Amino acid sequence: MTVQRATKALEQKVILEVKNLRKHFEVSRGMFKKSTTKIRAVDGISFKLYEGETLGIVGESGCGKSTMGNLVLGLLDATEGNIYFQDKDLATLSQKELRQARRDLQVIFQDPYSSLNPRMTVEQIIGEPLTVHNIVSGVKKRKRVLELMEHVGLQEHHLKRYPHEFSGGQRQRIGIARALALNPKVIVCDEAVSALDVSIQAQILNLLRKLQKEFSLTYIFIAHGLPVVRHISNRIGVMYLGKLVELASRDHIFNKPLHPYTSALIDSVPVPDPRLRKEHQLIKGEIPNPSDPPSGCHFHPRCPYAQEKCKKIIPDFIELQENRFVACHYPLVKQEN
Repeated sequence: MTVQRATKALEQKVILEVKNLRKHFEVSRGMFKKSTTKIRAVDGISFKLYEGETLGIVGESGCGKSTMGNLVLGLLDATEGNIYFQDKDLATLSQKELRQARRDLQVIFQDPYSSLNPRMTVEQIIGEPLTVHNIVSGVKKRKRVLELMEHVGLQEHHLKRYPHEFSGGQRQRIGIARALALNPKVIVCDEAVSALDVSIQAQILNLLRKLQKEFSLTYIFIAHGLPVVRHISNRIGVMYLGKLVELASRDHIFNKPLHPYTSALIDSVPVPDPRLRKEHQLIKGEIPNPSDPPSGCHFHPRCPYAQEKCKKIIPDFIELQENRFVACHYPLVKQEN
């Protein structure tokens, strides 16, 4: 089954929907901190997450990927916008309902060392969610912990060891087991493999794909490395300065991107043989300050195709073609057959 067909099949059921999500941070400025400015970390993004898929989110550092993930998880409060999980607005849930929703929304963090308590054993770390949510205790809890360890490739003799006694890849397996403990429906993988060696990255990605099939999981996979996202994602969303600029299937993103920024990101990926690299336009300059973004399209100062309209008018995020969304006044439709 092709990625496009698989994606269409997944569209039958939306498990999570984000509408016009914003998160602005106020930051003090000046020697005496008398003035403040707003950093628009997430600035009006909308998307749907389909049950059973992996939605990759990519972009340069500082574009708001991790902030968006924290908003979805409820670790940050949104400045504006709504997050609907299984058709329920998370902001309107009671404490009891929100507690249940938190069981269904879990996270795998970037750093497999700092995200684990160094004073707790593997058994305590993986079993902690079961204790907090009063799922099981005693012998049943240990049995559940052992089952989770087996799923992620850890052995029973690891039970009483501490995080510092493991390699980076093994520590990330502990974090994955902890995320699985409550049988979640959605897992946000926040740069889950970026701190690992390349060979270990492949092992963890394959493990995540295996677990997705076994547990019917849905992933939001946040990363800045395009090859990693390409390996695991059904669809990919590209973020720039707090906004989604393109959202489409994996094949469309890599073979026929619509946004100039997406195209430039793909062209920047190294290839083994320089002779195989196609002609491309490199991105100019640095990513702007999110507290003072450019007028109009935020990407226009770096875009090789920018025109006067781009400098004045913010492009809408529209469905230009079926299941292909883009925020650009002059999308690269010339690449279409």
